[in-house]
Amino acid sequence: MRNIKLTIEYDGTDFCGWQIQASDRTVQEEIERSMSMLIDSPVRITGAGRTDSGVHALAQAANFKTDSELPLDVFVRGGNSRLPHDVRIVSAEEVADDFSARYSAKSRLYRYVITKRQKAVGRRYCWYYWNPLNIEKMNAACTAILGTQDFQSFCQAKAEVDHYLCDVHYAFWRETKDELVFEIRANRFLHNMVRILVGTMVEIGDARLQSSTMVEILAARNRAAAGATAPAPGLFLVEIEY
Repeated sequence: MRNIKLTIEYDGTDFCGWQIQASDRTVQEEIERSMSMLIDSPVRITGAGRTDSGVHALAQAANFKTDSELPLDVFVRGGNSRLPHDVRIVSAEEVADDFSARYSAKSRLYRYVITKRQKAVGRRYCWYYWNPLNIEKMNAACTAILGTQDFQSFCQAKAEVDHYLCDVHYAFWRETKDELVFEIRANRFLHNMVRILVGTMVEIGDARLQSSTMVEILAARNRAAAGATAPAPGLFLVEIEY
């Protein structure tokens, strides 16, 4: 059996997230259907992360086992020919038998984009926020979440997880003429974690909360202590490190 790793890009606008569901359209379902048609055998893939409904990916990773002898480039070209235009297989490679897109990952990088002006082009890939935001205060808040922390306050309530510990390698905001961009890399992420972090930091940047409040929110270990969940369209899964 071969172990095939796929790198996948998708526009999450019209998907109900990554993970396969009974009735809603998902990225996992589209990829599995494409691969199954290509090799004429059922395929079940393992993804590196479960992006939420409406969230995009530039480099999602997934793997599956197969006895197919098809060349690697056929998994890309043949797979894409059987996929809708809002999801693409970027590359395929053969990996070690014990490789898992989920469990072999060392870190994941997410990016969130806030636009300062309303857009016609690109509106599906950002959050328009109308008030000026203080990026210095938002970056000060980032320092509180670095390292290994309990992120229960930044996880969707009643999420089914074994624990809430995440090791954040770095987190920062940068500003351009039209945008504020947040990037965060960690070993793992909880359900809605990045979007809740962004929503909370926006409240800090908008002077509704103090940057020092981040420490208190973490210590509370209660979703109600954090800010609102930022909208899905601004979020991108950018990279998986192995």
